[in-house]
Amino acid sequence: MSSSASTPRTRTVVSEGTGPVEIGPTTRLPARREDVELHTPDGLRLVGELALPPEADPVATLVCLHPLPTHGGYMDSHVLLKASYRLPALARAAVLRFNLRGVSSPRGTSEGSFDSARGEQHDVAAALAFAEDAGLPEVTVLGWSFGTDLALMHARDPHVRRLVLLSPPLRFSTDDDLAFWARDGRDVLALVPEHDDYLQPPQARERFAAVPQARVVGVDGAKHLWVGEQHVKRVLDEVVAAVVPGAGPLPTTWDGPYERVTTTLRAG
Repeated sequence: MSSSASTPRTRTVVSEGTGPVEIGPTTRLPARREDVELHTPDGLRLVGELALPPEADPVATLVCLHPLPTHGGYMDSHVLLKASYRLPALARAAVLRFNLRGVSSPRGTSEGSFDSARGEQHDVAAALAFAEDAGLPEVTVLGWSFGTDLALMHARDPHVRRLVLLSPPLRFSTDDDLAFWARDGRDVLALVPEHDDYLQPPQARERFAAVPQARVVGVDGAKHLWVGEQHVKRVLDEVVAAVVPGAGPLPTTWDGPYERVTTTLRAG
């Protein structure tokens, strides 16, 4: 995971190749990638990246909200990073990732400081405004852990089509937030690891029963951080099934140009 202290100690190496190749943890498929800046209603500048399909307009958009910054969450948290590596090419999805306030990554540091899901409402608003201004279609908010709380609390913009929640702890969000989505009626998909540290499938089903349209999917063998390529593939397959019907399951091989991205710690 990253922090402002750890970022200078990483070294990233990118090598090019041509398939066929098995898609693995370090495989980055073609996309139109651009560094972006988001500007919050309370005057902060946030840094991020937008990845678009390599040759066509996107048919869907993921706005990604990363895990808890105080526990190492940032825009490059691995499931979100791999979504940006794969989904533009494989599912024609645009993927917007960004650092919440006060968070650092190799892309840079977003202004501000962690505010326990309060000030972050402005970060969510900035990301959704960016997506709207850019004309990005079919916006899904993809939250992971802390990002799921932000989605439930703050992603109520009418341009949002649905929420996809990875490892929702329901720590900062409340029953009132669940009641909003119950009244609202938009789709809510929660992917809950069998061995989650905070909320496991039986408890998640109890809590999300307050949202009649919510679908809770328990994932056998998985943990809160979704470590392991088989769990990442399961997550991305579920995301694509919800966001781009008919585009999944995703292929496991790629026949074309690609990059291999490896990041290591610097010595010293």
